Formats: sequence, C-alpha cells, structure tokens
Amino acid sequence: MTDSMPMLVTFVVYILVMIVIGLMAYRATNNFGDYILGGRRLGSFVTALSAGASDMSGWLLMGLPGAIFLSGISESWIAIGLIIGAYLNWRFVAGRLRVHTEINHNALTLPDYFSTRFEDKSRILRIFSAVVILVFFTIYCASGVVAGARLFESTFGLSYETALWVGAFATIAYTFIGGFLAVSWTDTVQASLMIFALILTPVMVIIAVGGIDSSMMVIAAKNPENLDMFKGLNFVAILSLLGWGLGYFGQPHILARFMAADSHHVIHNARRISMTWMIFCLGGAVAVGFFGIAFFSNNPSLAGNVSENGERVFIELAMLLFNPWIAGILLSAILAAVMSTLSCQLLVCSSALTEDFYKAFLRKNASQKELVWVGRLMVLLIAVVSIILASNPENRVLGLVSYAWAGFGAAFGPVILLSVVWSRMTRNGALAGMIIGAATVLIWKQYEWFHLYEIIPGFIFASIGIVVFSLIGNGPTEKMVSRFNQAETEFQSIKE
Repeated sequence: MTDSMPMLVTFVVYILVMIVIGLMAYRATNNFGDYILGGRRLGSFVTALSAGASDMSGWLLMGLPGAIFLSGISESWIAIGLIIGAYLNWRFVAGRLRVHTEINHNALTLPDYFSTRFEDKSRILRIFSAVVILVFFTIYCASGVVAGARLFESTFGLSYETALWVGAFATIAYTFIGGFLAVSWTDTVQASLMIFALILTPVMVIIAVGGIDSSMMVIAAKNPENLDMFKGLNFVAILSLLGWGLGYFGQPHILARFMAADSHHVIHNARRISMTWMIFCLGGAVAVGFFGIAFFSNNPSLAGNVSENGERVFIELAMLLFNPWIAGILLSAILAAVMSTLSCQLLVCSSALTEDFYKAFLRKNASQKELVWVGRLMVLLIAVVSIILASNPENRVLGLVSYAWAGFGAAFGPVILLSVVWSRMTRNGALAGMIIGAATVLIWKQYEWFHLYEIIPGFIFASIGIVVFSLIGNGPTEKMVSRFNQAETEFQSIKE
C-alpha cells in the first residue's frame, strides 16, 4: 500500500484538476452552441491537441506497446497508416468542413450538416446518421468505461464493480458540467501528459538497458524477426494495417474538433501541431514496446506480469523504472487517454440526441438554456447505458468495438470527404454512401474475404455508390451549388 499511495494521490489530484477545468468551462457556457461546439472559438493549439487526444484512447499506451512487445516492429504498420490518414484528414477535410458547416446554417452536428448541406426535407439523412452515431458510440463508450475500470482495478486492487464507477465518475462529471469547452481544455492537458509519458518512458528504458546499441543487440538476440518490418505479413496484411488511416475521414468526435475551430484560419497551424504530437506519441508508444523487449529479456525475474499480458508493458516499466510519485504521473497518462476519448464520445452522443432528435422533432423552439440542460441529461443517460453494458466486461457487445472504427470510417468517411470537394453530390448519393459503407463493413467482417480489413472495401464501395447515385438522379439545386461554391471560395482565399 505504501508504494500505491503516491500513485493514488496523483490520480486523485489529476481527477480533481479535470473537474476544476469543467467548472471553469461551465462559466463560459452560455448557450447550446457553446455546450456542444465551444461556440466555435477554439484556437489552433487546443484544436490540435484536442483532436489528437480524442482520437487516441488507452490503445495508445496499452494496446500498441503490447502488440510491439509481443510481435516486434512489424506491428508498427498500423501507426504508419494512422499518421498518413490523419495528415490527409487535416489537409483535405479539416478547413473545408469548418467552412461548410458554418455556411450550411451553422450546423452543430454531422447529422445537422448532412441535412442542410443536401437540403434533405425528408430528414432521413439526419435520422440515419444520428442512429449510426448513437449505436456505435454507446458501444465505444462502454469500452472506454471498461478500460478505465481495468486501470483502477489493476493499479489499486479495487473490485471491478467499484473500479467501474470510480473510473467513469470523473469523466462524466466534467463532461456534464462544462460540455465541449471542458472536454477540449481537458483534452489539451491530457494530450500534454500523454506525450510527456511516451517520450520519457522509452528514454529511461534505453538508459536502463545500456543504450540503443545494447538494446538492439539484446532484441536481435532474443528473436531476429523482432527487427523485421515484414515479419509474417503479405501485401494484403500490410494494406489492411495501413487502411486504418481511412477511418479518420468519418470519426465524428475528431471531425467535431475541426467544426469547433475559431475559423478555418487556425487549421493550418493546428495541423502542424497535431501531426507533430501524433508522430511523437505513436513513435514513443512503439519505442516503449520495442525497447521493453530488451529490458525484460535482461530482467526475466521482473517479466511475470508482462508475460501474462503484454499490454501491461507500459504500466510495468513505469512502476519499475520510476519513483512512485513519477510513476503515478505516468500512469495518469493512461487514464488521460481513456478519459479524453470517452468524454468526446459522450458529448457527441449527447449532441445527436439533443440537436438531431429532441430539437429537430420534439421541441423546435426550445430555449438555449433548455437545450443545454437536455444535453447534460443526455450525457448522463448515455453514461448510464454505457456503464450497464460495461458491467459485464465479457459481454459480446464490446467485441463490436473492433470494427466500430471501420463502421464510422466507411459510413461517414466518403460522405464527408466528397461533400466538401464535389459540388455535384446529392442527398441520394450521400444516403447510398452511408448505407453501402455500413453494410459492407458489417457483411465483410462476417466472412473476412481475402483477410482484408473491412474498412477498405467499405470505403471504396461507398465512394462508388455516392458517385453513381448522385449522377443518376436529379442534380443538386442552385442553392446547394451556390453554398458549395461560396464555401470553396472562402476556403481557397485563406490558402492564397
């Protein structure tokens, strides 16, 4: 208990700081636009780090290092794919989406944007996209609650049930209180904590082993294939790993950061900051797992826990190499990764329920104060449902998370991308793209044809569906084309 006390103190202080930030954001929240998009006034630094932190969950500090530790450097292809995908998303979507959502009646959510961009009077786009968001993100939220519970359970010896509520409480508290501003400001703190942990830890591991040369010799001696980027991989396997990058075009919690930027002027600097952060974090995560092989090869007596579960490699290295107080700060980075993603997902679900169902169908003339409080209640509702789903960590529903990323990427990615670069796109094309993308992912996953990651055929078929159904039906109205041209002109003017 003596060793765990410093870690407990750092965790408690960290959680209290997040809640204080939530209270500060509460004072800056005056209307519903503030609550779900921060009033569109995020600067480049907060936009960049918030987008990064909301993207990277506990996988960054546990899943990726664990995969590298167990299988070697060949597992890093997924990191390469994510970096490429994130850059392309910043480059081609971020600035345009910020302009398009503002010009299209100041759309606050993706379903709202789809509905106004394509003049969908039937509101089928709004309903279908909101349902997709709610289904996939509720499951996503449940996985985040489980990850937080596992962290508290393993670190402090709590029962799973107790850890479940402790882990969920802090995230729910500041999201409920402060909304988007609280989530974005805390994301900035959490992103800073994550990059600190992922730079410092591998450096200390390398020093402990005796330097890079010594580490490489130990890793090669254990298994030369650990150094092989192509170990056990064929072209399809590498393509599948790189294909993860396609998911970025359709992730609502990341796209919301672009929509919330102060203006498209800040996107250029935000892209540089975010990509630098991402490269350092992913590189650090790979380094933790890779050089962790050398450390535990030299210290087999300490390798018990990582032998049972490779995903504990970061946790074990932090606890073994650092003073308990520093270890507590480093392990808080895992909690930060979990909380930053979970809070964003809770808020996106709340936004969909409030803006796209409650306001759109039940209370069109609801006051801003009413919408803010409905949004807060929706955060609680989604959180409770997620906790119920997470109460049994072996529940099969959590297995769906493995392709929720692909589902969003294929259902929304091509629609978002083409909607901001192609003026001829229509409502029928958008609806066809969503349905084809989602259906392809679900069907392909069942049969695993060619062992190709389902997001790739989903993205391709959805894109084809959008083009075909847009061209065979009536073209866009003059107002749709006019708004598109206005958005593109505004975007190009800032580039010049």
